[in-house]
Amino acid sequence: MSRPLRDVSPADLVEVLPAALDGTGPAVSVGVGGNVPDEVALVVRTSGSTGQPRDVMLTAAALRASAQASAQRLAGTGTWLLALPVTHIAGVQVLVRSLLAGTTPVVLGPFGPERFAAVRIQGPSYCSLVPTQLLRLLDDPAATETLRGFSAVLVGGAGMPAGLAARSRTAGVNIVMTYGATETCGGAVYDGRPLDGVEVAINGGRIEMAGPVLAHGYLGQDDQAFTERAGRRWFTTSDLGRTTPDGCLEVLGRSDDMIITGGVNVAPAAVEKALVEVPGVREVVVVGVDDPRWGQAVGAVVVAGRAGPPTLDDLRAHITAHLGAPAAPRHLVVVDALPVLGPGKPDRRAAAVLVAAHACQTGPER
Repeated sequence: MSRPLRDVSPADLVEVLPAALDGTGPAVSVGVGGNVPDEVALVVRTSGSTGQPRDVMLTAAALRASAQASAQRLAGTGTWLLALPVTHIAGVQVLVRSLLAGTTPVVLGPFGPERFAAVRIQGPSYCSLVPTQLLRLLDDPAATETLRGFSAVLVGGAGMPAGLAARSRTAGVNIVMTYGATETCGGAVYDGRPLDGVEVAINGGRIEMAGPVLAHGYLGQDDQAFTERAGRRWFTTSDLGRTTPDGCLEVLGRSDDMIITGGVNVAPAAVEKALVEVPGVREVVVVGVDDPRWGQAVGAVVVAGRAGPPTLDDLRAHITAHLGAPAAPRHLVVVDALPVLGPGKPDRRAAAVLVAAHACQTGPER
């Protein structure tokens, strides 16, 4: 059996979502129509950070399980601030959590520190942000003061620089670093630990997840990322990870982002984490570009800090000392803002185009 899938505008999603979840109305999506299995309530398109975007079918049961597990981990429900687009899972989940808690979300509108600073919410309150948003808010004293008032600030959707997390906590902001995917109804791991009912495994270096939050599958596409083992359904992500000695999940970056330079594997996430420690680096994306000598060369796209951009020698010296010479960038491109996808994921393909153009103009720098 199937039910109709209604294509709605982002503005209308909050109005039609209740009927989609309780089964009295059609399933809904922003930008997708057609028909879906009866149990599917919502279809959400991925950001397309790896290949073509995919339309993920989410059931009402999975969305409820995710929202309930989140409320349990956060020690209760409250009023949510919607600061992310509802065309992506993090924004959708603000609506779902609010609906199931019986509260009305506060809609921020176009994001900006001044607008954020003016938000006033009484009682327990929560918001979800991506790291680039958090960085902008911490640069604004009034917005930082508003951040401190939230019971918890969930941060996900992209890699979280260690320095940014420490800066947030020093400022008195209660951040919760989340990890998940559209296929897991958004964040399923909070501060390295799975939500109740969620299981995490590392298989061949890849992060896998199981539990009631898993999607039904992809609309009109194969479901090879979903497998069953010993009667339990698993989703295999494109992310690499490991379990720390204290039992937490550490995300090491995407398997398809790995740079092979001179026969050495270089993880961009590790280089990015180290580069944000360099004076003059405010934000950074690290990518690999074709190189006739090395196969691939490491390139860094950097947003400079207030004191001005670093030099390529600065970056190379720091990375050589911390990660070894093969991981040191051979190209540096300074930009006003990083290219992003969706709610704030770095657009690595666009960054690679910038580095490749720079390499064509200058040739190999090292």
